[in-house]
Amino acid sequence: MLPGPEVVPSYIPPSVLRLLDRLVDTPVAVTDAALTVLMANPLYQALLGDMSGSRGLERNGAWGVFLGSSSRVRHSEEEQRTLEVGMVSELRSAAARYPADRQLRRLISELRADSERFAELWEAGVVGSLEVSRKTIEHPQVGLLTLDCNVLRMDGSGLRILGHSAEPGTEDAEKLELLAVIGTQSLAAE
Repeated sequence: MLPGPEVVPSYIPPSVLRLLDRLVDTPVAVTDAALTVLMANPLYQALLGDMSGSRGLERNGAWGVFLGSSSRVRHSEEEQRTLEVGMVSELRSAAARYPADRQLRRLISELRADSERFAELWEAGVVGSLEVSRKTIEHPQVGLLTLDCNVLRMDGSGLRILGHSAEPGTEDAEKLELLAVIGTQSLAAE
């Protein structure tokens, strides 16, 4: 049974998958309107962590920011506030657009109940969106990388394509190239 128009779509069209297949040297993920990662390429997983064992809410970006364990991304206080406002705003927009989605309602209920910060922002009715940002990522093998994160929105479906890139010729670009070679393997001696 296909979800109705009031349920968050999770279908990634073949044309988008073909596009992503061409971005092998760029860390890329696709999220739905509720900020749940539907697909992440190998370089994205090498950069931010292997998601193959993650299920349900563990794959949700907002859940990770407000309730999850530590992340490789390092934010200043201002960047963290901007990210939190953007995520709450995106979930508020998704809830209005997809009112019949039980999973989305469950996510928001859990975040409101278990995260004082999320509840505070939700009740305040904050408005914003997730936009282009710079992220500093602390990777266990290659160290700190500062990358641009762009959010490309797919009109009509609520899908978002998240892409990370480094300025060409920089140490960050070299580290990203190294990460493409080592992938998710550990360089620790056994």
